[in-house]
Amino acid sequence: MRLFLNPGHAPDGNPDPGACGYGLRECDVAKNVTDLVAGYLAAAGVEVGGCLQSDSLHEVVSASNRADADVFISVHCNACNGSANGTETWHYYGSTEGEKLARCIQNQIVDAIGTVDRGVKGAKPGVNGLYVLSNTDAVAILVELAFIDHAGDAQLLRSRQDEFARAIARGVTDYEGEC
Repeated sequence: MRLFLNPGHAPDGNPDPGACGYGLRECDVAKNVTDLVAGYLAAAGVEVGGCLQSDSLHEVVSASNRADADVFISVHCNACNGSANGTETWHYYGSTEGEKLARCIQNQIVDAIGTVDRGVKGAKPGVNGLYVLSNTDAVAILVELAFIDHAGDAQLLRSRQDEFARAIARGVTDYEGEC
């Protein structure tokens, strides 16, 4: 299995750092967690065929498709109004394999970190579609680790990035073993 990783938003936050809260920027948290995931998966023998953080979603999708990735994972932090919290994982609507991968990763994060389980959700083009899920050839998911604008979740995002990364890596190996 060849994996392609995408930490959400622009490198160094320029021009778009993504969501911000409690002194954290989504681009930084996503990059740190994704780098850790890549290391854990490489150590587990999973081929990481590429990793790209870019503000251009077209560039991200094209790089994943050129890498002939089997699995695509985009890592993000959620934000709402300061009161929502928890983890949710998105897959392309109707993709059985995407839903399976999303469930493996969602379960690992919720079990390991104890975040609120906001569930596995299907992104449907024209309704709530997410560009990277709709345009990537690989089995694709987008994980929203936690809410960066929620005090409790922000503390988890600050202090438990390694645990988030380990949970994502375990979710991938669970998927590979047909969780």
